[in-house]
Amino acid sequence: MTDYKNLKLIATSSPHIRGSERTQTIMLDVIIAMLPALIFACFNFGLRALCLTAVSVAGCMFFEWLYQKVMKKPSSVMDLSSVVTGMLLSFVCPVQMPYWMILIGDAFAIIIVKQLFGGIGKNFVNPALAGRAVLLASYAGTMTSWVDPAVNKAAAFGSNVDIVTAATPLAYMKGPDAAAIAASFDQLKSTYSVSNMFLGQIGGSMGEVSALLLIVGGVYLIWRKVINWQTPVAYIGTVAVLTFLFPRAGTGVEWMLYSLFGGGLMLGAFFMATDYATSPVTKKGQLIFGVGCGVFTVLIRYFGSYNEGVCYSIMVMNLFVALIDKYTKPVRFGTVKSDKKEASGK
Repeated sequence: MTDYKNLKLIATSSPHIRGSERTQTIMLDVIIAMLPALIFACFNFGLRALCLTAVSVAGCMFFEWLYQKVMKKPSSVMDLSSVVTGMLLSFVCPVQMPYWMILIGDAFAIIIVKQLFGGIGKNFVNPALAGRAVLLASYAGTMTSWVDPAVNKAAAFGSNVDIVTAATPLAYMKGPDAAAIAASFDQLKSTYSVSNMFLGQIGGSMGEVSALLLIVGGVYLIWRKVINWQTPVAYIGTVAVLTFLFPRAGTGVEWMLYSLFGGGLMLGAFFMATDYATSPVTKKGQLIFGVGCGVFTVLIRYFGSYNEGVCYSIMVMNLFVALIDKYTKPVRFGTVKSDKKEASGK
């Protein structure tokens, strides 16, 4: 018989079951998923795409190390979260922007948005998107000028003031009235085909132009179970349905395809809206979050003065995450609905 009196009970803090996943391994998967888009950006825009990404990554890592050094906190640079932020911020910027400018975005993203709120997992909006929003508000001219990859490449070093720029597809889909939008959309179709849009042979932010490679990266993240399918599918699906049902020019299918592939939707849906700290934890909440992002994206594109709506739509929905989690959390085993309502009302 077992001698229960002499058995030792060892109590440890949770979690009692440990998996192999770490912050570093998760971030490494995200980096791997972004590599195809980065390689294509180098091919499409020139080696400056790689240099801009490297400067942004180095800036984010430095500012995270500096803040934690000054505040006498343990260093978390090697968890690779700052590397992901640096890559994402460079992806949503024009390739020809000055290096010093993206460092300002890095500093805001890491110090103000991430570290001042407690570090990784405690920021309430996506740091890379917040950095982009600050750069757009501060340097609108630079942030809305795009290299035409069919004409020239951006120089890795030196001035790019004489570079040929071109309007993005979403710029062709805006106008003061229906007639102007229709004429501009016809010009867009004659300039870029749907295959050009899907492959990324267009102007735009360096890392968001190739829908194909971003989808490949997103599928990789879903396969690796780094992200769930609910948010990106709900996000992309909502934009697809709304633009198909309410086209502003051309047929519903044409307007929908150019809306899906013409901006930062794929990058936002797979890499921005799925950020752990700023998205819901429940499956139902992720669906709601994705639908909300899609609705705000279409509203901004249709009725706002800005061509793109992905950045601000995700940031707006980030503010509703706590509320979404509150009303979509599952009922604990043995709890009846009346008890749940009473608990939520407290």
